[in-house]
Amino acid sequence: MVKYSEAALDRTFAALSDPTRRALVMRLAERPDLSVSELAAPFAVSLPAIMKHLDVLAQAGLVARAKTGRVVACRLKAEPMRDAFEWLNRYEKFWSERLNSLAAFLEEEEESWPPKPQPSRASPSSAASRRRPQRSSRPGPTRKK
Repeated sequence: MVKYSEAALDRTFAALSDPTRRALVMRLAERPDLSVSELAAPFAVSLPAIMKHLDVLAQAGLVARAKTGRVVACRLKAEPMRDAFEWLNRYEKFWSERLNSLAAFLEEEEESWPPKPQPSRASPSSAASRRRPQRSSRPGPTRKK
């Protein structure tokens, strides 16, 4: 069994749980060494908010930053995602087996469809009988003031 660092996996999944951070990771995968301002350009959030997202990604080990003069460039570091991917693959195997079992069950059910009609449990005389109309009761005494 592969032993994963639970703390590292927790940081990776926590960092990737936010849609903005996932979008930042995708942009860095497409274009490495983007400056922070280039990276932040398509997002409708402030530059300080992007910096906080980058801090979370850096703490998880997913992003490395390098400063050249006044420009901070970011680069994706995908190694922590490899452990997360391997961890998820274990469960992919589990779910594949479960889904294969479900598919086999459904195929068996489909072969036996439509079900054979079951004999009716109602008595044969109940089809022709009707309810009696309800009679109204006699009015009760009234009080006069």
